[in-house]
Amino acid sequence: MGYVIVLVALVGLMWFLLIRPQRRRTESQLTMQDQLRTGDEIITAGGLHAKVRSIEDDVLEIELAPGTIVRLDRRAVAAVVSEPEPDTELEEPEMPHPEQQIPPDDG
Repeated sequence: MGYVIVLVALVGLMWFLLIRPQRRRTESQLTMQDQLRTGDEIITAGGLHAKVRSIEDDVLEIELAPGTIVRLDRRAVAAVVSEPEPDTELEEPEMPHPEQQIPPDDG
């Protein structure tokens, strides 16, 4: 009887650690692919960067380079390139005042 409890506990642990996270990743990937729109910048499963020009059911027409349009299955889209956030101005590191500079070592 004790073995059955241990076996059930191991199956439950395996479900929480392996199956559940994989199912979530798959759902988020499918959601991303379903929300593709014309004009989105994407990365294909092969690593190509392209822009979506048209969508017909499960086939996309993407532009790899100006004037180079190819057809791609929707399932081959690995990621949508997000819009870069506006850069906040990076502050230049403050340089020490000339009087505060360390004199060169004459040694």
